[in-house]
Amino acid sequence: MNSSPSPAPEPLSRTQVLLAMGVTATLLLVVAKLWQYFGDIPLLTVRFEWIALGWGVVVMAGIVAISGLLHWLWPAYRRSAMVYLELVIKPLEWPDLLWLGLLPGLSEELLFRGVMLPALGLNMAAVILSSVLFGVLHLSGLSQWPYMLWATVVGVIFGVSAIATGNLLVPIIAHILTNFCSGCLWKWSDRHPSPKS
Repeated sequence: MNSSPSPAPEPLSRTQVLLAMGVTATLLLVVAKLWQYFGDIPLLTVRFEWIALGWGVVVMAGIVAISGLLHWLWPAYRRSAMVYLELVIKPLEWPDLLWLGLLPGLSEELLFRGVMLPALGLNMAAVILSSVLFGVLHLSGLSQWPYMLWATVVGVIFGVSAIATGNLLVPIIAHILTNFCSGCLWKWSDRHPSPKS
């Protein structure tokens, strides 16, 4: 049995990444709207409140901090995250990071928290199942399972924040800001690598 790691995915161009984000967001929105319509599922409430914005920022800050800690403490996660971020973020220009935040932040939250949570019962079982599916969406190869596991945990955090606040805007804001801030941090660190010890 070969124990060598599987090769990294082929690099993508900026156009390919932006197209993949757009197509994926569109498909997720279509699935969410069809499921909502044919399942007669009410969308989790979206209320535009300052407190929701504040909670979204708090959730994002916690996710970014925990990710940074995992990056430092868990080499398998660090390698997996770097492969994923290199694949998705490296080809993008700085302004594209807005799309990196908005497209997945809106479409994924509408499907996984907005429609799926109410459809599955708005309980912890629903949070866990929707989070596992959210994690699988972020699997770019079998050797990238640590990143998928982290995405699953992030899904749980988003799901709990949605249920605890009763407001889908909280995970939407958190997701958009997490993607945008993580993308900015990665772009900045890629251009300014820390010196080797």
